[in-house]
Amino acid sequence: MSGSVERRKPNLRERNKARTRALIQHEAFELFRRQGYAATTVDQIVAAADISESTFFRYFPTKEAVVLSDEFDPVIAAGFRAQPPQVGVVAALRAAIRSAEKAMSADELADVRFRATLMWQVSSLRAAVLEQFTGTLDLIAELVAERLGRRADDPQVRTFAGAVIGISIAVMTGWAEAPDGDLLSSFDRALGFLEGGLSLDG
Repeated sequence: MSGSVERRKPNLRERNKARTRALIQHEAFELFRRQGYAATTVDQIVAAADISESTFFRYFPTKEAVVLSDEFDPVIAAGFRAQPPQVGVVAALRAAIRSAEKAMSADELADVRFRATLMWQVSSLRAAVLEQFTGTLDLIAELVAERLGRRADDPQVRTFAGAVIGISIAVMTGWAEAPDGDLLSSFDRALGFLEGGLSLDG
């Protein structure tokens, strides 16, 4: 696979939609930080973002969706596909995550970390996240299969994707209990452990 796959740039309408979506999420996260997730209502988010209720529901069907929805996976997928073909699968994934992190502003990174905290500290969100991991596993399997010229339902490809999901759960649950660390750096180190064969000897 070529490392220089050309991607269509989003048009003005798509960029405006992305900005509105990001604004709603950011204002919601600010409210969640100040008064807690449970105490924040959709009406308060609408007021903080200075949008109509119909606009809110056009982007997010529920308050939970504000936390569960993100644009991180597509960015990582694009970065993964852009890695040179000679780069190993785990190395390509680590590079894609680092690239996505570098492209984010400080506010965006803060929101990513806060979102991760909420997803694992709020029980209703945590249950929904675990359900979402099925879709993420499928995405990882598709990306890996595409890179290696194998089938996405190949048992070894699915097992690898499952290992990445397991790492994600381990890192995020640990980080939610001690959020002073760097979430993305912890994930990168954990992927490095996978890349090294997951050996516990020594």
